[in-house]
Amino acid sequence: MASPRPRLEMQGIGKSFGGIPVLSGVDLTVEAGEVVALLGSNGAGKSTLMKILTGVYGRNAGVISVDGREVSFASPAQAVASGVRLLPQEISVMPDMTVAENIFLGDLPMTRRLGFATVDVAAMRRRSRQLLEELGFGGIDVNVPVKRLQVAEQRIVEIARALAGEALVLVMDEPTAALTEQEAKMIFKIIRRLKEKQVSVIYISHHMAEVFEISDRIAVLRDGRNAGLFTTAQTKRDDVLTAMLGNTVGDLYVDKATDAFGQDVLSVRGLGVEDRLFDISFSIRSGEIVGVFGLVGSGVELLGRALFGVLGPLDTGKAMLAGKPFHPRTPIEAKRAGAGFVAAERKKEGIIADLTVRENIALPFQERYVRGGRVSRAAEEAQARHWIEGLGIRTRGPEQRIRTLSGGNQQKVCIARWLVEGIQLLILEEPTRGVDVGARREIYAQLRDLADRGFAVLVLSSDVEEVAGLSDRSLVLDRGRIASSFPRGATTADLMGATTSDPAFDPAKD
Repeated sequence: MASPRPRLEMQGIGKSFGGIPVLSGVDLTVEAGEVVALLGSNGAGKSTLMKILTGVYGRNAGVISVDGREVSFASPAQAVASGVRLLPQEISVMPDMTVAENIFLGDLPMTRRLGFATVDVAAMRRRSRQLLEELGFGGIDVNVPVKRLQVAEQRIVEIARALAGEALVLVMDEPTAALTEQEAKMIFKIIRRLKEKQVSVIYISHHMAEVFEISDRIAVLRDGRNAGLFTTAQTKRDDVLTAMLGNTVGDLYVDKATDAFGQDVLSVRGLGVEDRLFDISFSIRSGEIVGVFGLVGSGVELLGRALFGVLGPLDTGKAMLAGKPFHPRTPIEAKRAGAGFVAAERKKEGIIADLTVRENIALPFQERYVRGGRVSRAAEEAQARHWIEGLGIRTRGPEQRIRTLSGGNQQKVCIARWLVEGIQLLILEEPTRGVDVGARREIYAQLRDLADRGFAVLVLSSDVEEVAGLSDRSLVLDRGRIASSFPRGATTADLMGATTSDPAFDPAKD
């Protein structure tokens, strides 16, 4: 007798963008009531594969089947109608609507009164209570606005919404990123309830402790291909890390010219930001690259902004920059003190797309280009040409619109604007996000060159390979605190192992 088909089958999935393959022959199966963790470094293809599954992207090759029926979703709505739902990393609720209204959003139960169709409020509330009780959280009041709930409870409302739509396959993308450890346990409790209801879960996370606690199997992608499939209970963490990371990144990085560093440029003691960063202390010397690695929600996305004044005055802590107190209340104050900042979201916060390369490079320091009471285009152009050559920016010239450059060359422009007299500290968020391998190698070489010239460079990244390969010294942030410090750099396994919030996890022993 033939065994039943898996709940979800993805076979030979291929996808290309602009002729460049990002997925090649990827397979993924999930049984009914099974939790499969989908892992991989940034750029491995996880997001693209899930966007294909949920109807955001089409595929160039392969077959997808749900409960033995071949499907092809042209939109997320079609995927939802077939029982495939995505819980995105960012919680997606309507804060001013009630819990019940959010659970049945887009599919409100209707009734007819006096010949008119109206929302059956009583039925909506009754069914919402039932769904929350099935998840083990019947105490949530379905009549209150969602904005009055805790973050974890808002996530529970999202899951109840998926159940209301009779989800067969639920994709959970970093579902605990914004949660405390105790709140994460609430989500694990719900996932176990989902398994009992035969809902299949694809769990995307970088937190190894979570993956090993909640998953049945682990599927790993690397460079757009299958890199490993593991039964969780029979697998060691190091095996998974090896499958994720491989041994292919060494030639991306340039060795530093000298082991000697100068004096402290930045010194931070006890930095704290509301309830998001706690007691952060570290220093950076002239000529040194310090990398801070953290997963989504760890605080790595906040630290650079706190130091650069984007978040306003620090709540707690002291900092010194070039031997002087450094407590910027705004980015302008940080810039005047000698700090530069390159944001992770290049297109939103880094460039002004319709301005030229020249204008983008000159942007933070226009007062330096004033000649005779007016901004001198010639002075701006001289600075732009200097760094177009110095950083190898591939452009037709200073007057080319920056939106027409590749991502890597746009990033070089964002770095170039801070290479002026007086800047001693460079803070870079996700410095190679969205750029190809060739551009990454060039950017890493340029950052090393800037450090060799005496800059202090702080790199904040969720790319474990980047921090391991680039840094002279490494820190790991986990849930707003420094979890580990590596005074002479670290391996990818060191960094990934240090992200776990499970005190029982010792990567040296596992």
